[in-house]
Amino acid sequence: MIEAWGAALSTGWEGVSGLWSAGVSVWLPTGSALVLFGLLGMLLASSILRKLLAFNVMGSGIFVLLLALRPPGPSGVADPVAQALILTGIVIAIAATALGVRLARRYFELTGQTELPEDRDAARDD
Repeated sequence: MIEAWGAALSTGWEGVSGLWSAGVSVWLPTGSALVLFGLLGMLLASSILRKLLAFNVMGSGIFVLLLALRPPGPSGVADPVAQALILTGIVIAIAATALGVRLARRYFELTGQTELPEDRDAARDD
């Protein structure tokens, strides 16, 4: 990474492409791992709040992937569209989390449980 910075400083803005590829090599696996862990948490967790946390981890991984895969802007400047998409996504994720917490709290008030019933149990009750 230090060599990439040195190359960018010595060659001007043409060396930024080396920085971009070095950043992708770090952020792409990180974002992919976050999405994978979030997806596994959504599938394996039984608690509503753990599912909500896994949903947020998955969303954070998507934000990191958007950051890693953004196209370079003109003259090596950061692309403002990608930044605006990520910022808008963060705001929407906060609103969705607040809604999910409220729904989980209401479910707890009605049933006294923090876990959802299994699909097989719910099908037998109908």
